[in-house]
Amino acid sequence: MLHLSRARRAVLSLTLALSLASLAGCDDPTKGQAKANAAAPVASTAGSAVAGSTYAITPQNSKVEWTGSKVTGHHDGSFGSFSGAITFVGGAIEKSRVTIDIDTPSLTTVPENLIHHLKTKDFFSVEEFPKATFASTSIKAGGGSADKPAGFQITGNLTLHGVTKSISFPANIAVVGDAVNADATFSINRKDFNINYPGKVDDVIRDDVLIKLTLHATKTP
Repeated sequence: MLHLSRARRAVLSLTLALSLASLAGCDDPTKGQAKANAAAPVASTAGSAVAGSTYAITPQNSKVEWTGSKVTGHHDGSFGSFSGAITFVGGAIEKSRVTIDIDTPSLTTVPENLIHHLKTKDFFSVEEFPKATFASTSIKAGGGSADKPAGFQITGNLTLHGVTKSISFPANIAVVGDAVNADATFSINRKDFNINYPGKVDDVIRDDVLIKLTLHATKTP
């Protein structure tokens, strides 16, 4: 009986060690990043009829990427089809607007079978909600944190999975010749948009999803 007890203790110790090793190697990728907390959608304060220079956002000049994670690891992905624009108004970034439309069926990641699962009703439900959109409602100077300052704070309405919420996140934006460069890294809570699939009991999916925008919008004629 004593020998059996020691064997059981050895198995338990090994199981615990493997579990701790797994957890230690799978940090939350959103840790330390800005969180775009969701709120009720707001009306735009920028007049849609205001004239400005238009800079096109396309998959050829920009990237829309994401990282989802769970207890045992994470998956990096992106969207391959989207279109949008930065409307630069009055020579001032604060007066400008950003819009983007994303085709959710164009999501990609690895492995291949995960792509299929992400397109189902457990996640993006792409047949029912083939579009995700973002339209800024304000851009203000300043943003970020003391250790990660940003030039601007963008607020806008994000529609995802049929749910519209206002989110705010820091971004760096610069006008360089015939292009507007903008980059932002922040997280959203997927459950704010009714994406609630929990994952496996022993491999729970985290609520926060990291979003990374790398935009190099080019001026249109």
